[in-house]
Amino acid sequence: MPQLVHIPVDTHAVEGLLVLPTAPIGLVVFAHGSGSSRHSPRNNQVARVLHERQIGTLLIDLLTPEEDQERHRRFDIPLLTQRLLGVTRWLRQQPATRALPLAYFGASTGAAAALMAAADLGDEIRAVVSRGGRPDLAEPLDLARVRCPTLLLVGSLDEEVLMLNRQAASEMQCPHTVSVIAGATHLFEEPGTLDAVATQAADWFEQHLLSAAAKP
Repeated sequence: MPQLVHIPVDTHAVEGLLVLPTAPIGLVVFAHGSGSSRHSPRNNQVARVLHERQIGTLLIDLLTPEEDQERHRRFDIPLLTQRLLGVTRWLRQQPATRALPLAYFGASTGAAAALMAAADLGDEIRAVVSRGGRPDLAEPLDLARVRCPTLLLVGSLDEEVLMLNRQAASEMQCPHTVSVIAGATHLFEEPGTLDAVATQAADWFEQHLLSAAAKP
């Protein structure tokens, strides 16, 4: 059953929707650069595919509704990163999630925050997937510190973002792939393109979360 959670971070509380299938193999935290992650139809579609693979999800709004009205906040990567780290610490304190292998799914500027947080947490984060994200907004030194396998999904028609993703990938030293979704623009609104995103993300997470769960 979906559970609405309120997570204390710095001086605020952020809201998220937590779904844990029976016997989950891991948990994916969705990070978005605006206060839309929990309500985003695209994120929810991807989450439903993950649930079919027995992967739990937390769709989290890293900004409060008031903060989201200030557009510059959506590009405040240090703030988004600190919020995501706070959410991760909270998950490690909850009985139902403390032992689960963790991964991040980042969209838009949330992808930069996911990679920055993964750089700080090292092996604690097992995989990162970016959907039409802006990993180039992460610091190059932090991109080089990311250790977990990272999948960057970009539409073939989203030419500027594709260039920026390839630029960011050149800074990364972890196992990584830039996967180009044919015929897709930035929001993956074209028929079948979001299905391709969900399938590739689920395959990536399943592979790396299962390998993490198998380790003693």
